[in-house]
Amino acid sequence: MDDSLQEMPNSVIVRRLTKSYGAVKAIDNVSFRIGKGEVVGFLGPNGAGKSTTMRILAGLMPATSGSVHICGISVAAYPEIARRHIGFMPENNPLPEDLRVSEYLTFRARIKDVPSAEVKKRVREAMEICQLHHKAANKIIGNLSKGFRQRVGIADAILSKPEVIIMDEPTIGLDPHQIIAIRELINSLRGKMSVIISSHILPEIELMCDRVMIINQGSIVASGTPESLRKDFISSDKYEVSLKSPPEEFKKVVGQIGRGLSIEKLLRTSSDGYFDYLLKSSIRGDLGCELISELSKDTRFAVRAVAYKKPSLEDIFMAATRRSWEQVSKLKADNSEFVRESGGGNGR
Repeated sequence: MDDSLQEMPNSVIVRRLTKSYGAVKAIDNVSFRIGKGEVVGFLGPNGAGKSTTMRILAGLMPATSGSVHICGISVAAYPEIARRHIGFMPENNPLPEDLRVSEYLTFRARIKDVPSAEVKKRVREAMEICQLHHKAANKIIGNLSKGFRQRVGIADAILSKPEVIIMDEPTIGLDPHQIIAIRELINSLRGKMSVIISSHILPEIELMCDRVMIINQGSIVASGTPESLRKDFISSDKYEVSLKSPPEEFKKVVGQIGRGLSIEKLLRTSSDGYFDYLLKSSIRGDLGCELISELSKDTRFAVRAVAYKKPSLEDIFMAATRRSWEQVSKLKADNSEFVRESGGGNGR
């Protein structure tokens, strides 16, 4: 966890959270904090425990053990009070098909105990924030596009001005234009509300979120800013090189440069005779200038481009989950070896 988070006030504090179904633990000893006004991405493979964690946070499911505090209020001890501070948008948010947007949001505001004198104002503000007021306020929900339906779900989540917003797959099924609109909407909430977003669209998470948490097999396996996670989980730098040269000669030059540099793969061959390679360096540091300098010394190489390939959030996600699977596999292997050595598997 980032040191800065220890100093900032927290809207969400989760301690040693566990949810069991018989002998199976959906989540196991999960702990984290979300700062006020922070936008956090919550990632994990299917079945990793994301939805279970988010439903417990939203007060929709009890934990087996551990605690969740929303704005200092225990969700387990005071669920109704805690839920007043939470806006929850579930995946595939169910909406009534036959109501107008303004009618539905008015209905939802009353359910959320928004004071009667404030209902009209809150509905108007939520529609303005979600850009529903001009084009969709009086439209039947059943006639709305997927993008506008998602906006209605977000408007519902922010109606009561909660301190914490939880969104499960807010951009699922949207086209690129709709995704950008939802991204801008979520960015507008930064600093005003704490936002937790679960999504499989990793480039969007990287663009929207201040910090990322990755859960796998029920445990948090990574937490930090994308930049800090790159340092923690990516052990090599990569470069894309486009040049015209005899492949064997290029391999020799790469070997001569050293610095842990190697050719990972040939990406593509162009019709104009250029080869595009992906290079990997096991030693961190900018090799771009050195590559250009070395290749430029040899007239057999016509260099078109050398580019540093910044590790994506997808690269980090794959590295973090792979490491956690390897650790579990090693633990199982060690346990099996212990059982064999102690005679636990021979019926004695």
